[in-house]
Amino acid sequence: MSLLTHRELLELVESGVLENSDPSLVNAASIDIRLGDSLLVEQPGRYSWCDLSKKQVPPMRLLEKDADGGWSLYPGDFALVNTMEVFHLPADIAAEYKLKSSLARAGLNHMLAGWADPGFHDATLTLELKNELKHTILKLHPGMKIGQMVFWRGEPVPEHASYATRGQYNGQKEATPSRGLR
Repeated sequence: MSLLTHRELLELVESGVLENSDPSLVNAASIDIRLGDSLLVEQPGRYSWCDLSKKQVPPMRLLEKDADGGWSLYPGDFALVNTMEVFHLPADIAAEYKLKSSLARAGLNHMLAGWADPGFHDATLTLELKNELKHTILKLHPGMKIGQMVFWRGEPVPEHASYATRGQYNGQKEATPSRGLR
């Protein structure tokens, strides 16, 4: 597997592999991605059970935007948010999400499930974010840079093993909660 760099990344953007992107977002070995307009946050209230072996999911609710058009992520809040960019990964390219270091230094955490297999297509990426601070509310805004994608090229994956055939999140355009393990 080889890491794609600037020229190859520009080709991905120009060919539509990463829809809603722009050449100005291409870095030396990554492409910046931005927050979309759909954010789910854990439902507040009493503790509840979520049996992951039974495909149960934690109670989530769509968070409305504040008066300034952003969202307030309170200390300890866990949120799911989509990207602006829509992915159309071919059979020979995978991608990996990395949080912007400036956001990590401000107390925002990404929960490490940022892998996109070859064949992930017609879908935004859903990111798992958490405010790790104890006393500070973090403001997030649609369109802000939230991270970067690193792209890898390998041997083409056969159709029967591709995410295009086996994946359960293709076609998602909003923040999407867990659909359970398959």
